[in-house]
Amino acid sequence: MKRTLLAATLAAVAPAWAQTITQQVVITGNPLGRSDVAAPATVLAGDGLVLRRGSTLAETLDGLPGVASTSFGPNANRPIIRGQDGDRIRVLSNAGASVDASSLSFDHAVPIDPLVVERLEVLRGPAALLYGGSAVGGVVNAIDNRIPKAAVGPLSGAVETRWGGASRERTLSALVEGGGQGVVIHADAFSRRTDDLRVPTFNRPLEDGTSERRTRVVNSASKAEGGALGGSWVWNNGYLGASVDSYRNDYGIVAEDAITVRMRRDKVGLAGEARALGGGLGGFIDTVRAQASSTDYQHQEVEGDGSIGTTFKSRGSDGRLEANHRAMPLGAGRLEGTWGLQWESVRFSALGEEAFVPSTLSRQAALFVLERWSFGSAGNASAGHLSAGLRVEQTRVRSDGDADPDTVQFGPAQERRYTPRSASLGAVLNLSSAWQLSANLAATQRAPTSYELYANGVHAATGTFEQGDAAQRLERGRNVDLGLAWGSGPHHAKVAVFDSRFANYILLSATGAEHIDDAGDPYPVFNFQGVRARLYGLEAEAAWQLSKGALDTSLDARLDWVRGRNLESGEPLPRLAPLRATVGLDVGRGGWSARAEIQHARRQTDVPVTEQPTAGYTLVNLSARYRLPLGPRNALLFVRLRNATNQLAYNASTTSTVRTLSPLPGRALSAGVRFTF
Repeated sequence: MKRTLLAATLAAVAPAWAQTITQQVVITGNPLGRSDVAAPATVLAGDGLVLRRGSTLAETLDGLPGVASTSFGPNANRPIIRGQDGDRIRVLSNAGASVDASSLSFDHAVPIDPLVVERLEVLRGPAALLYGGSAVGGVVNAIDNRIPKAAVGPLSGAVETRWGGASRERTLSALVEGGGQGVVIHADAFSRRTDDLRVPTFNRPLEDGTSERRTRVVNSASKAEGGALGGSWVWNNGYLGASVDSYRNDYGIVAEDAITVRMRRDKVGLAGEARALGGGLGGFIDTVRAQASSTDYQHQEVEGDGSIGTTFKSRGSDGRLEANHRAMPLGAGRLEGTWGLQWESVRFSALGEEAFVPSTLSRQAALFVLERWSFGSAGNASAGHLSAGLRVEQTRVRSDGDADPDTVQFGPAQERRYTPRSASLGAVLNLSSAWQLSANLAATQRAPTSYELYANGVHAATGTFEQGDAAQRLERGRNVDLGLAWGSGPHHAKVAVFDSRFANYILLSATGAEHIDDAGDPYPVFNFQGVRARLYGLEAEAAWQLSKGALDTSLDARLDWVRGRNLESGEPLPRLAPLRATVGLDVGRGGWSARAEIQHARRQTDVPVTEQPTAGYTLVNLSARYRLPLGPRNALLFVRLRNATNQLAYNASTTSTVRTLSPLPGRALSAGVRFTF
């Protein structure tokens, strides 16, 4: 795993989106709990999350400002933020590590199902690095209430079911929780079934160089289920709790017609917080929060005859301790901050015919500090704040080498140690009651992952032979982020630009060589190497309320654009999303509302020589919902029509070996009901 940096925070909370994105205090990367402290961020919660939910986190988030998806079929995909993916994007569960193998390969799913998530937060840019170097691109934090943090009152809960869509989804989820001061309990469970994804008619390439006409993505069905039980002891100024949860997911790999992944993940978590400590440590410490978890993850790749081809296992533990000190007068303002430490340990193994990395042990320990100086008063139009942070880590990545001394693949056991250091500065200036300017600078370092160091074998999911480099140096970059936000009542607008320059960017690049395996099949050789690189882009979003009264109408729009260059070769970086724009119109009256949305992606021609351009597309999506009051209870009924024109479209962010095998979903109608009590 990796690490690096701390996190200053700055920019204002991203403006909300009519119907989909709620405007509220961001939790992730915001230990001081300030409404104006969060890097460029997006929050999905409540009805907005219910209506956007997909079968994976990445599908749910795809299309938000700066967020795309690797889209390795409908079941295995990870978020891409500002053109960066893999171990540069930190996927968290309640701010803790999600121990899995999803960053190792595009066909490995993230073991978090959106059905049981109550809130999703996306943090973009340098401020996300409060969680380490593996968050250099951003953070996705899936938040649930499995460890209750506050009293919830009498027993309450929700039941949700949905069906239909391009994969003929059938889902059912439920949760119950209750308790006042003292014991609070939570329980949830879910089940999801899908068939092969239905798409517009396309030409599916075959191994012999020919193609066949298809209307389904082959081997894309899935079956997932899971649940959790948690509880806390809650008092006025804190809580202490624990939870256990289990996740199971069986899904097909679209790149291999007869391979199915059988995944399981079991986790135990602990968390607690004590606030308003007053006299603690001489009155200096005001709040202390801590969390820890232990995870046992395994997935097996099952051949068509039922035999196990390769087994991947990750067993890990992680913890985090933060302490907020009290606000202290300083000059014309006040100083407040957070100090903390974080640790992780993950034992990974890959055994079988498709293992291209050795068994490894990765350990990380980090110290970080974030300080924020607020100046001016709340009524002063020139008020704002400055923030600064520092993070220092110790990282060890050890390879066990070859399990069988007679089979030479990874060489002898070896270990690399790194000390990444990162720092950031940020500022927010309130130009007036309506305008806010934000900026941040960060110098980041990221330690190489186990596969960037020790990989040496055929990676079946991408059809390449991948080689690591045990002499790999720290990845080093400098990041700039500027934002301007405006708000007036229900109207909002925001634009942000970013520029990330790397003196050493670890990139998987083609060498031009070819590897012939034991069966005589050729594979192009790719290796992980450090290059100079640059990523830059723009994000914009806005929302306007057109009318309110007998008929409520609002219009929203968003646009994002990212470019990346390998400065050594001059080539574009791979799998970047094209220029994307979305315009949506919401109309509501009473308990009814409807939405029409047009999504456009420009043709992506800015690609490396080893890849083909991806055609642009325009999708039309329609939806409607009705909130049915049932006394103290209520039900939300919703229906969605995706890709109403049934346009054939491909995702430019998908690896080229799968892009032509798995187009985006075709025209599909889905419906659902969420009943709360």
